Amino acid sequence: MWYAILSEDVNGSLARRGPARPAHVQRLETLKQQGRLLIAGPHPAIDAPAPGPAGYSGSLVIADFASLGEAQAWADTDPYVAAGVYAKVAVKPFLKTLP
Repeated sequence: MWYAILSEDVNGSLARRGPARPAHVQRLETLKQQGRLLIAGPHPAIDAPAPGPAGYSGSLVIADFASLGEAQAWADTDPYVAAGVYAKVAVKPFLKTLP
């Protein structure tokens, strides 16, 4: 089943994102290679595709997991969690309707 992982950044998270980004992206690449990643990306803190020093306010990942517990465990071990990038992470079941 698909699960949406909605993360909210701490204030001033940009400096913490940089060092943790390679490991964070590698985990997403693994999901992609397994055919389990629907979409992933950050939420710019401002209305711009390249927010520069404004940074990001959070992230969204929608991926396929066997259970809510598995999705939560995956989210809990994200390198951004370990680096203190995220203030809050919610994992919710997601039903893809369109397209």
